[in-house]
Amino acid sequence: MKPCVLALALLSALSAGAAGAQQLSPIEERIVAEVKARSPAAIGLLERSVNINSGTMNHAGVREVGQLFRRELDQLGFKTSWIDMPPAMQRAGHLLATRAGKQGKRLLLLGHLDTVFELDSPVQKWQRQGDRVSGQGVSDMKGGNVVVIEALRALHRVGALDNTSIAVMFTGDEEDAGDPKDISRRDMVALAKNSDIALAFEGTVLDQDGRATATVGRRSSSGFALEVKGKQGHSSGIFGERAGYGAVYEAARILDGFRQHVIEPDLTFNPGVILGGTQVGYDELGSRGTAFGKTNVIANAVTVKGDLRYLDTVQRDRAHEKMRAIVAQHLPGTSASIAFEESYPPMAVTPGNLQVLALYSKASQDAGLGAIAAVPAGLRGAGDIQFVAPYVDSLDGIGATGSGAHSPAEDLELASIERAAIRTAILIYRLTR
Repeated sequence: MKPCVLALALLSALSAGAAGAQQLSPIEERIVAEVKARSPAAIGLLERSVNINSGTMNHAGVREVGQLFRRELDQLGFKTSWIDMPPAMQRAGHLLATRAGKQGKRLLLLGHLDTVFELDSPVQKWQRQGDRVSGQGVSDMKGGNVVVIEALRALHRVGALDNTSIAVMFTGDEEDAGDPKDISRRDMVALAKNSDIALAFEGTVLDQDGRATATVGRRSSSGFALEVKGKQGHSSGIFGERAGYGAVYEAARILDGFRQHVIEPDLTFNPGVILGGTQVGYDELGSRGTAFGKTNVIANAVTVKGDLRYLDTVQRDRAHEKMRAIVAQHLPGTSASIAFEESYPPMAVTPGNLQVLALYSKASQDAGLGAIAAVPAGLRGAGDIQFVAPYVDSLDGIGATGSGAHSPAEDLELASIERAAIRTAILIYRLTR
């Protein structure tokens, strides 16, 4: 039986086995009531966090959001600390909160404080429209952070956090993880190795029928850098034997070759920035570039920066081979090279991940919130969970429900905070008994 078929069969068996299990216990009903009683205050906490710009490179803003959530975790009896990164890495650091106990599973809860909206972003902050709200990072993933806080708060209020082992890490650079990653994710990996289950609170994706899903697998993320050279000369000579085709035409040929010959299911490659002309420069740290050229001069240089996402290393190696072959087919008068850089490892779909999903789905069903299905791995981007998934059973995508992530239209369904916090609180309660 193929691994994917085995995984689906196991999930069906687990779901069927859970169907006849207990409904909410009296203490679980109290937990739900605590979450619901806090719903207006939870929205207020979300609003305060969204109104603080915390683009990855706005280190002061990231720390300010971290301090906001740190105060909440302090009140819940967690031991909190701020993990600084080396200055050369140009990252704000991470918030860590821990409780030490001996009861039940050891849990690691993951969120992130940063957003893609930097300090100079024109995107508005908190804007409420009825039952939805838009704003910087409202669903990716300040909403997920609030879900964590409110679930833990409900458990704290009924005394269910006593003697549990729970670590909470909110990273400050998930949207642009600092390099080297063996340093920026070192503490997270160490926590995972001392945990039994990891839960991450990126946004919940709805299926085509509007039902909630969760993530048991995610594609890897890597980058590619394409450098193209041509012969600078008078534009009237373009296409000629002496002048050749120039760097811009060669870059266009290569990228279109990728589009025509490299595409396959669950594989994507995105040229996110392209600079061409007679003088080009790219600032890696700031993700910004400059280009100079004239319409009557053949461009002699093009720089392309992009990402490449894949399900496994076999698919990665196949894509690399095809892309290198396309790059090597130079137009006259040009040359080009491509380099690849690894970023996020894959999160494989494992029996352990599927078992955590089954338990989460059962918690949701018992609370009257419906079953939770697995979202196809190819539909999710990269996330912090992928650094810990090789070491611990993992589940992601259990935060709030929104749309338009990373765009000016990013928004959130406010009621999803309460739903996700209820599911999470019940799951944590059951895992830590």
